[in-house]
Amino acid sequence: MRTALIHPTAIIHSDARLAPDVEVGPWTIIGADVEIGSGTVIESHVVIKGPTRIGAHNHIYQFSTIGEATPDLKYNGEPTRLVIGDHNIIREGVTIHRGTVQDRSETTIGDHNLLMAYVHIGHDSVVGNHCILVNNTALAGHVHIGDWAILSGFTLVHQYCHIGAHSFTGMGTALGKDLPAYVMANGNPAEAKSINAEGLKRRGFDKSEVATIQKAFKILYRRGLTLGEALTELEAMATDCEVLGVMVDSIRNSSRGIVR
Repeated sequence: MRTALIHPTAIIHSDARLAPDVEVGPWTIIGADVEIGSGTVIESHVVIKGPTRIGAHNHIYQFSTIGEATPDLKYNGEPTRLVIGDHNIIREGVTIHRGTVQDRSETTIGDHNLLMAYVHIGHDSVVGNHCILVNNTALAGHVHIGDWAILSGFTLVHQYCHIGAHSFTGMGTALGKDLPAYVMANGNPAEAKSINAEGLKRRGFDKSEVATIQKAFKILYRRGLTLGEALTELEAMATDCEVLGVMVDSIRNSSRGIVR
């Protein structure tokens, strides 16, 4: 046992596989079939259950519960898993549940995400890369979040909703439908307000790309078109603008309907 890196009060199952430089704080419990990659730091009073795979250079803060079985009443103890990528920050009291056989059998967290205090990620959800989920955001089961999305504090997301890349929700937003890429929404129920222009600028989108996305937003939300009519115009525009294709795909692939 590496006493310099693993606190003597930590309980680690003999079947757990930790890279040699993983740090584990006091009173943390790591169960069977848990794998943790190099450079990851687990603070005190964390519970990690398997099957769970955690990548490299993650930092998991105290009182988080990672890889617990879902409370979904359809779950009957089948073998499911949680997979977490690299360079994620998981703050205090975060809960992340494993998947169910009714869907993917896996909950997936990508790379470079920030999950702030008391965030909940339900079973079979997928969080992309570079996302920020602010305090008390809660994802029901089967939610998909695209890269670079930001969900402000107390955002609630209904089962099966898809949240597009580079989108943004205001504090206390309740999403019952899909949110297209680049769109900023707020309210309960959520309403589309604008595009996430400031976020796009910070991520290197040039002025012409932002202007095109803004024009697309007006077609979708301001001209009184049906969704089919708006999508036809957006598809035509996307042939000359690669970044707009991301928005078009997020609308075309929606199964719950989009926030309008």
